[in-house]
Amino acid sequence: MQVQTTRQYLNDRQVAERYSVGRATPWRWLKEGRFPAPVKLGPGCTRWRLTDLEAWEGEQAEVAQ
Repeated sequence: MQVQTTRQYLNDRQVAERYSVGRATPWRWLKEGRFPAPVKLGPGCTRWRLTDLEAWEGEQAEVAQ
């Protein structure tokens, strides 16, 4: 039996909403080297993988302990 996985992607507005920050903040974090890099899906289409964000959240939780 094959298991089909669907990747979920978030745009910068959704990422900002997820972390309750301004839309420019994830881009600033990225520039500072503190945030996962987004992927370019096409011209004018840059998104973050939800799995990358969840992994980053897990790392942040470990650091906070």
